Amino acid sequence: MWILLTLFYGLAKGARDGIKKKALEKSGVMEVLFLHTALAFLLTIPFSSDIYLIEPIYYFWIFLKSFVIFLAWILAFVSIKKMPISLYGIMDTARMLFSTVIALAFLGETMTLLKGIGLMLVLSGLVLVNVGNNHNSDGNVKLKYMVFSLLACLFNAISGCMDKALMQTGEITALQLQFWYMLYLTLMYGIYVLAARVPIRLSTVKTNYWIVILSVLFVMADRALFVANADLNSEVTVMTLIKQSSVIVTVLSGKLFFDEKHILKRTVCAAIVVAGIVVATL
Repeated sequence: MWILLTLFYGLAKGARDGIKKKALEKSGVMEVLFLHTALAFLLTIPFSSDIYLIEPIYYFWIFLKSFVIFLAWILAFVSIKKMPISLYGIMDTARMLFSTVIALAFLGETMTLLKGIGLMLVLSGLVLVNVGNNHNSDGNVKLKYMVFSLLACLFNAISGCMDKALMQTGEITALQLQFWYMLYLTLMYGIYVLAARVPIRLSTVKTNYWIVILSVLFVMADRALFVANADLNSEVTVMTLIKQSSVIVTVLSGKLFFDEKHILKRTVCAAIVVAGIVVATL
């Protein structure tokens, strides 16, 4: 079950990346971030229960996780706005490398032969997609946003491993984690918006309906991921590879909705990534 839940998260994540780009075509980065986060938090409230029945130390750890994601999302949204979505989707697989290293070093997980082969295949897809990518007039600008996307991958990997560590304690539920995580994020982006005097129009939610779709999909996908993390049989090293199924959706959406170029090459790279996922889960 945890494999299916993680697969759902991966596919939903790929869809979310395309939806983020559509939302960013109509609104600014911080406006989309704040409104989508606040709306997602409101959506979690009716389904949250026993939110105060956790040890005080977990408030701190969830706050720390939220701050890591606060930084990751700013970097990721800027990257998505400036990069082709199909390229961003494959660049995002770099989080797999960071997650694997962290899981092996701090969560006591082991690297099997099949996991190693899967890791190498996914890494190959990531390297191939970048070959010759900067041979154009705006190469330096693209490199900047590629660095942003890699930093976002690192922060997301740290957050993912923190999810696993928190859920495996058995002291906190998926509902509790999602409620406090989304509350902290909403407050952080709210403070940023006020401090930076970023103009926010609540009416944007009506005119930019992609934000609403993004929020609903985000709540559903994260809930599935938290439940998967709570399963004692789940492993971050395998879950991280399964999450890369998102690349299938981002490459397809790049072609269907954004008419991006070099799709054939990115499709081949995505196929290599998928092969790596299959091998790792055998």
